[in-house]
Amino acid sequence: MLIPANLLEGKKILLGVTGSIAAYKTLELLRLYTKAGAQVRVVMSPSAKKFIAPLSFEALSHNRVLDDTNESWADDFNHIKTSQWADIMVIAPVSANTIAKLAAGIADTILTQCALAYPKTILISPSANTHMIQNPMIQKALQNLASANYEMVSTQTKELACETVGDGAMADPIEIFYETAKILLKDPYWEERSVVITGGGTREKIDEVRYISNFSSGKMAKSIALSLYFKGASVCYITTKGNAGLPKNIRTIDVEDAKEMLKSTKDAILSAKENTQTVKRPFLFMVAAVADFTPKHPKQGKLKKSALGENWQIELEQTSDILSTLLKDREGVTTIAFKAEMDDQEGLNNAKNLLAQKKVDAVCYNLLQDAKSFGGEENSITFITNNDQVDLGRHSKFDLAEKILEQASAL
Repeated sequence: MLIPANLLEGKKILLGVTGSIAAYKTLELLRLYTKAGAQVRVVMSPSAKKFIAPLSFEALSHNRVLDDTNESWADDFNHIKTSQWADIMVIAPVSANTIAKLAAGIADTILTQCALAYPKTILISPSANTHMIQNPMIQKALQNLASANYEMVSTQTKELACETVGDGAMADPIEIFYETAKILLKDPYWEERSVVITGGGTREKIDEVRYISNFSSGKMAKSIALSLYFKGASVCYITTKGNAGLPKNIRTIDVEDAKEMLKSTKDAILSAKENTQTVKRPFLFMVAAVADFTPKHPKQGKLKKSALGENWQIELEQTSDILSTLLKDREGVTTIAFKAEMDDQEGLNNAKNLLAQKKVDAVCYNLLQDAKSFGGEENSITFITNNDQVDLGRHSKFDLAEKILEQASAL
């Protein structure tokens, strides 16, 4: 998933670094922030400078690094003014020692002073030996921080610097980036709203090694899922393409064929309706390219070419139309269908007819040129409702997802 260069444009991030071998990964995190358009200032603890030089952070952030040796009260290069400047403070990695200090309100370094002075959300990403991170005192400290203005990106289990395998490794920089963006980009309309998204082309099994499918890449659905995640929605992503390039915290349901997608979509819709608040009407984005037909008698094992002969006829039967089948289940759910056509004469009318045929609230219409139209990084959509028809233009799929959600929020 490509991160737009302007995703965090105008956002100000104070990035804290403490003494951990994982500090080298923070350079990658800083690179992700700046590539997304954010302004970043770095503050380092004395221990952090034992692992990595401030010059490395200065080269990537194009800002001086604040540490215990260079605080100035002649300008804004101090823990008070720097904390006031930031939209969010992120500490990655945060050591067990700093976790304990933060929970106790101890401010004996410039970094902990910044944290104590910062009034908004502080995102922390711990890094420590398994026994250290699981120490009851550190676990209690993390609980105390969670009750204050701190949010945490969970550690991961892998081989640690101490050459043991266990929990305590800092989260991957991209996951920290995702959680930072989620805090900065929350949208009151979408926040905590349950949204179900289907994506990818279904694979209808012929035998254990062959299937019928289509060219759908699932990128449009992924872009919508990512955009909604950043806005704070509770996303359930049902897909045939996996969740590579998406945050690990997005609930993903992997399916193969139309039958599995139908069942999973129904279950997800019912769950969304049960869990949603009365003022937060759930949404369904039916982006998946579901097969119209499936082999009537899929075979076990692998069919032998020699046994099939020169001509092979496969008997097909229609799959259930998901939107029509789930009509009653979709009551109380705002539903947006996606329609891809190659007929520039009747394609638009076919898309408009879906509004009544499938009883959906809107249709995203895409006129394809050929098979090469699938899988690209750009797309064009016309957003159609009973009252309006808006050409959203041609953009990257993420930017297009943003425009689709803007239209959807006005339904």
